[in-house]
Amino acid sequence: MKSLTLSQIADLLSCPAPKAPDQTITGMASLADATESDITFLSSDAHLRHLASTRAAAVIVQQRVKLPPDYARPVFIVQDADLASAKVLAALAPPVPRPPPGVDPSARVAPSATLAHDVAVGPNVVIGQRSTIARNTILHPGVIIGDDVTIGENCELFPNVVIRERISIGSRVIIHASSVLGTDGFGYRWDGSQHVKIPQIGTVIIEDDVEIGSCVCIDRAKFGSTRVGKGTKIDNLVQIAHNVQIAPHCIIVGQTGIAGSVRLGQGVVLGGQTAVRDHTTIGDGAIAAACSAIAEDVDPNTIVSGMPALPHRQSLREQAALRRLPDLVVQVRKLQDEIAKLKGPS
Repeated sequence: MKSLTLSQIADLLSCPAPKAPDQTITGMASLADATESDITFLSSDAHLRHLASTRAAAVIVQQRVKLPPDYARPVFIVQDADLASAKVLAALAPPVPRPPPGVDPSARVAPSATLAHDVAVGPNVVIGQRSTIARNTILHPGVIIGDDVTIGENCELFPNVVIRERISIGSRVIIHASSVLGTDGFGYRWDGSQHVKIPQIGTVIIEDDVEIGSCVCIDRAKFGSTRVGKGTKIDNLVQIAHNVQIAPHCIIVGQTGIAGSVRLGQGVVLGGQTAVRDHTTIGDGAIAAACSAIAEDVDPNTIVSGMPALPHRQSLREQAALRRLPDLVVQVRKLQDEIAKLKGPS
């Protein structure tokens, strides 16, 4: 890990210099786990009770949190403790091992491929014909780039990523290990005796500033493109099917499956293990809770949950009613017995 002084952290967060500005910080941890060389953070009053017992050398504190008037440890008062913590974490993080600029001798680069002079190509990388890779992009060991692929500036592809043919990737894109872009869309038609494969001749377009987790699969379009909008962040183990259109700045959490031709509006959030039926549209700013099953269009700025997904408040009411069902069954049976007694022998 790197280290920072409290003075350097103050400069990083645009905060006043605290007491003991030369004290060294070597890590960040939770209030409960922090040691005397760590900095911690406090983003809400809900965790204020842990502040007195923390051993952290200093605390990043959300502006709205009311600290005890006699609190003695160095504090950095910020508008957003999570964002401030991210800045400090980035400064403390150890460097990620990366191949140096240039092409490793074990890599195979097609003669017609075009690489900027400072591209880093690690061991056993394969780059196909006519592919273009812009400056300062890093390809970790085992990455495979197909023919006619375009990759922008300052991208990083981690080990064993596969980018199939005719894919376009913007700038500042991060793709984590073992993800695959451009597999054929899952398209078949029954002809009376077998499933006939429908050719998938489209492409995948990844816009700028997208981050894709490990083991993500993004299928190429049947025709046209599967598109991931700029700034979108995709967690591990996500499946995105053919012809899906994802607008900018969406969040897609792990194990989500998005079927073909779905349209996600700007800023959509899909919780973990969400399933989205084909040809549905999810409006701008909509949120789906974890394990939602979305079978119909979702209006903009709506929160949905459940299986099938319903407006969140309605889903909660139905779940509460369902939990009461066993008791209601017992009551109904008792009422049936009483009615039978009143009727007497038939």
